[in-house]
Amino acid sequence: MNTENPTPHFLGKTIRYAVDDAVFERHPSYRVGVLVARNVRNGESQPPLVAALQRACADLRESIDITAVAADHRIHPWREAFRAFGARPSDFRPSVEALARRAIRGSLSSLGRLIDIGTVISLRHLVPIGGHALDDVDGDIMLRLATGGETFSAFGSTSSERPIAGEVILAEGNTVLTRRWVWRQSEHTAIKPDSRNLLYNVDVLPDLPDVDAMAIAVELAKLVAEYAGGQVAIDLLDATHRSTTLTF
Repeated sequence: MNTENPTPHFLGKTIRYAVDDAVFERHPSYRVGVLVARNVRNGESQPPLVAALQRACADLRESIDITAVAADHRIHPWREAFRAFGARPSDFRPSVEALARRAIRGSLSSLGRLIDIGTVISLRHLVPIGGHALDDVDGDIMLRLATGGETFSAFGSTSSERPIAGEVILAEGNTVLTRRWVWRQSEHTAIKPDSRNLLYNVDVLPDLPDVDAMAIAVELAKLVAEYAGGQVAIDLLDATHRSTTLTF
């Protein structure tokens, strides 16, 4: 298919994205920037985007030593959040920590423009940014505590597992899209070459009062517009505004 000039592909779906009360009971000042990108163009990253990815890796290597990653003030709160629901961060590293470690060890390979866009912003601010293809999503999405009865198939895997009761998950009904809050994403919403409608979430914990989730989401939206086109809508969820509507 021609990813540079795709036929408009709006699915005509409207779903609800919400954060459950139990998450705010544990983390009252948690906030998440929610970005929906419709009719985007995926494909190989353009040279300027690849250069931005390499620059983000280089900047991180200059600012943080590999031995200091876990203690960084933007990563340590996620490790503590993992411990709070029983996940040892040494066994299950938050995605932003794992990404930072790979970037510091060497430049990351380009994985396509829609993934690279999220990676660049995540490295610039050291915040977890999840990217989910919405094309096969039909039900409402909620960030909530797992009951243990849900199913999860990790990206690249054909096997299924169940989350541990009490861990934070992002789920479409009983289908887990992300385990352990910001640990690993599912095959169900993996970004593919022909993905056209996307959800990005920018997660910020209360321990990071100086991190502006909305400003980061706006920066993310600008990269989407520049390199993938389409139409973008942004919302910010927090304890006072716990749900939003996604149309794609």
